[in-house]
Amino acid sequence: MTQELVVVTGGAGFIGSHTVDRLLERGCRVVVLDNFSTGKRENLDHRRDDENLRIIEVNVADGIWAALSSVEQAWQPVDRIIHLAAQTAVVTSIVNPLDDIRSNYATTVHLLEYARCRGVKKVVFASSAAVYGDVDESPVRETAPKVPLSPYGIDKLGSEMYLRYYAEVHGIPTNALRFFNVYGPRQDPKSAYSGVISIFMDRASRGVGITIFGDGEQTRDFVFVGDVSRAIVTACFSESASREPVNIGTGNETTVNQLAQLVIDAIGSKSAITHAPSRAGEIVRSCADVGAAKASLGFEAQIPIADGLKQTADWFQSQS
Repeated sequence: MTQELVVVTGGAGFIGSHTVDRLLERGCRVVVLDNFSTGKRENLDHRRDDENLRIIEVNVADGIWAALSSVEQAWQPVDRIIHLAAQTAVVTSIVNPLDDIRSNYATTVHLLEYARCRGVKKVVFASSAAVYGDVDESPVRETAPKVPLSPYGIDKLGSEMYLRYYAEVHGIPTNALRFFNVYGPRQDPKSAYSGVISIFMDRASRGVGITIFGDGEQTRDFVFVGDVSRAIVTACFSESASREPVNIGTGNETTVNQLAQLVIDAIGSKSAITHAPSRAGEIVRSCADVGAAKASLGFEAQIPIADGLKQTADWFQSQS
């Protein structure tokens, strides 16, 4: 079987590094493009001697042609692209929407143009549940109204539309995956981009109190990064490209109160749980309808939240 070359933008990040691991285990050649604004070189340190991995420091918003020219000459043309690089802070997108357009919208078009000119076999794009905004239905289906509440969500939705355009007009096979609340090892709790699990995990590991905003009965669909990376690689090599985005979640709701206790149990912590006033604009319920991912990709999440939290807790404790 021919060894394929896969480009992973944002490959040194939390989700990206797990995806790189899975690709290398599959026998692929992998090129990571990352500017290390949020990604970390240490996320790939365990792969530093792998002859099938190249890491190039570049801001993909500036374009990828020059960055990939040396790789194309030394190895081969790029076969597939997994686009994970993004500015992921919703608040930052609100404060500076022009930068968000450049990072999260224009960059996608750069990559799709490269894919068109180079005849790339597949482009997989990391979208987000943020495209839905505050919807009434739960679990939310891909056909639900899309009314994003931030420039971040708007730019993700716009990128999805560009994927559809390049698929329909230029014949580029694409998949857009709408991630719900991803968690797991390598998620940085000190970053403004972190999810609630990494923050709770960090506080519990230090025995510091955990603060829940509101009554804690708001729900989220927490999906383990190992499942997410599997979904990404499955989409990357799927023969059937889908022009319809699919949700990547578990289909299960967990309240924030339940989550806090599960984290404390996983860590073995004595952290106290306190409540603070709810935050304006917070979504009350969020859960993915996962039927489309199963139908189009054959993907189902496999890691129960208690097991995923245990793996995450083991990683956090190994870092201390």
